[in-house]
Amino acid sequence: MKKIDLLYGVLIGIIAAALGVYLFLAFFTDYELLESFAILKTQGQLGKLIALGAILNLGVFFILLKLNKELMARGVVFATLLLTILTLFA
Repeated sequence: MKKIDLLYGVLIGIIAAALGVYLFLAFFTDYELLESFAILKTQGQLGKLIALGAILNLGVFFILLKLNKELMARGVVFATLLLTILTLFA
């Protein structure tokens, strides 16, 4: 059991959530990336944006389980918990 796989899972989870945030901003806003990010922050919607981006972690989690990468899947769950805490304070 390699503990580095847990760290890889956390990184995969954060990258997947960041990709989800980018995709949401690219498809559903008319502004540039940083501009729409700033607008949502001033409106107090940043936590909801992070939560929407974290939905991709669900798919990544099940893919990792299908590939028998349980420790990486656990890291994705840990990244989702970290993002939840971030959402509470954003």
